[in-house]
Amino acid sequence: MRAYWMLLLLLLQFNSMRAQDVAQERIPKKAVQLHEKALMAIDDGRTQDAVLHLDAALALYPRYVDAWLTKAGIYLEMRRYESSAQAYEKVLGLDAEYTQEFLLPYSIALAGTGDFNHALDAVNRFLMLHAINDGSRKAALYRKNCYRFALDYSDPVAAFGWKVVNAGDSINTTASEYYPSLTIDQGQLIFTRRTRNGMDEDFFGSHRTDSGWNQAAPLSGAINTLAREGAQQISQDGKWMVFAAKDLPAGFGSFDIYVSYYQHGGWSTAQNPGASINTEFWESAPCLSPDKQSLYFASDRPGGYGGTDIYVAHRLQNDKWSTAQNLGPVINSAGDESSPFLHADGQTLFFNSNGHPGIGGTDLFKSTRTNQGFSAPQNLGYPINSISDEGSLFVTADGAKGFFASDREDARGGLDIYSLELPPSIRPLATTWVEGTIVEKKSGNPVTAVVEVVNLQTGLLTAAVQADEQGNYLAILPRTGSYSFSVHKKGYAFYAKRYTMDTENARQSFRNDIALDKLETGSTIVLQDVLFETGKAELHQSDTLELKKVYQLLLEYPGMRMQIDGHTDNTGNPAANQLLSEQRSAAVKEYLLKLGVAANRLVTRGFGDTQPIADNASAEGRSKNRRTVLYILSL
Repeated sequence: MRAYWMLLLLLLQFNSMRAQDVAQERIPKKAVQLHEKALMAIDDGRTQDAVLHLDAALALYPRYVDAWLTKAGIYLEMRRYESSAQAYEKVLGLDAEYTQEFLLPYSIALAGTGDFNHALDAVNRFLMLHAINDGSRKAALYRKNCYRFALDYSDPVAAFGWKVVNAGDSINTTASEYYPSLTIDQGQLIFTRRTRNGMDEDFFGSHRTDSGWNQAAPLSGAINTLAREGAQQISQDGKWMVFAAKDLPAGFGSFDIYVSYYQHGGWSTAQNPGASINTEFWESAPCLSPDKQSLYFASDRPGGYGGTDIYVAHRLQNDKWSTAQNLGPVINSAGDESSPFLHADGQTLFFNSNGHPGIGGTDLFKSTRTNQGFSAPQNLGYPINSISDEGSLFVTADGAKGFFASDREDARGGLDIYSLELPPSIRPLATTWVEGTIVEKKSGNPVTAVVEVVNLQTGLLTAAVQADEQGNYLAILPRTGSYSFSVHKKGYAFYAKRYTMDTENARQSFRNDIALDKLETGSTIVLQDVLFETGKAELHQSDTLELKKVYQLLLEYPGMRMQIDGHTDNTGNPAANQLLSEQRSAAVKEYLLKLGVAANRLVTRGFGDTQPIADNASAEGRSKNRRTVLYILSL
């Protein structure tokens, strides 16, 4: 795109000299000299000086067509589209015949402002000219298709109240900042900054305070080196960083994917995940899935569908990675796809592409995971996509805000980090999270257990994470629906809890510290996800997920025998509650028998309302008292 605008600027300069010869006598000599100085300043890259010279020339001779054309081209190059369009309109009014060949860059300036209707009109007028060459006609037809596409796809989005916000001086500098990513609580922002006069790339971070972001600083630890590191993304829990780097000692060639871990207050030395992901070709723009079990990235290795394609590798039980697989022709095109970002919902993939139909250059797209793979990409529309090349997009866990890099008019220098509120039509599923620490109940030692979240309506696994060496975990929950949250580790009694997301708790995160019992004779397991209704003993489908875990436990320990204890709240009379508790324990046993458990391994008892563990005065307390407890008789 930049090269194309520079070509237009050179054409503009050539035609300016020709027109100047025609009407030399009408233009003050001083104005001509100032215009020539502006052209030399452009050649030297001194854009601001060029604008000053042009303003001075136009002050001497306001009808100086060539100076207006040069100014319009400079503003177009600077992406000051409104100023560029105004300058082109000025010269079209001064000399419509001579300047009609500039209808194409004029249309680009109009499109840059979002005025695709008038941009389409301008490019159609350009295409009606007889003297344009094949290259110009091809460029104009490309632009025409882009403008039409923008008009078709922008209407639902453009009506949204857009507010693009610069991240401010704590983040952005006269250098370029890009590739923003955040932890799930939006408390930490990580990005890449060009350093050492643009010759290096390093990672910087900032923490959110009550007054905004604090002053960004290089990340601590060993992650930043003299090599080129970039295109990073921090994991949702803030524990891992994936990024691309060139010329590190463990590299396979060109850019490779690397992983760093946050340990003891700093980031570890970069680790290359190996030949299952990296090749002698280019690999970059990595992204971790929310549960850190999948790694998405872009590569130009042979065998793809275009220039660069998006691939995915999955984490194996030995902490190695599976061989990376191409995401296929639905996502990847004959062009270039890159910058994949899988949202915290685990279903919505954002990426950029110049191969799918778009508004211009490289556009951002959205795709949703289905049972058959990812859906056909949806262009995010204007103004998220523009006539310029779009880079990466990071969307917060609540789905409401996007972070991206751009060189807008208010940029401090080069690329800056910006945020904007996303319209509802393109938002992913809103999510929240559960975090805590898992320990052994008796010793208090951390347990590296596995946490699973299952959708109770569909039975599908939505998250699976393993606690770290300190027992810390973070699991993501969608903000709608009901979910079974369970924790298991071989040799320990499992834990389960139900989360029902409603209007009261859908916008909060949860803290759940868990103490697991070691499995031994006398251990107990409270079935917190088997929730009987008041006065009833029937199991619901959502209750059976936890009972299937009981079945798996019995399979794992063939010698295990357990007692199923039923309890009620104090609603009703004691005799009825006693019978009800016996019926509830019997219902649990009956379900396990249907799964294939031998009858002699299960004993049932009912305690009615005689052993409450909470106050029966509240609905929440009564719910806790209506419980089923497993007592391990033998292993």
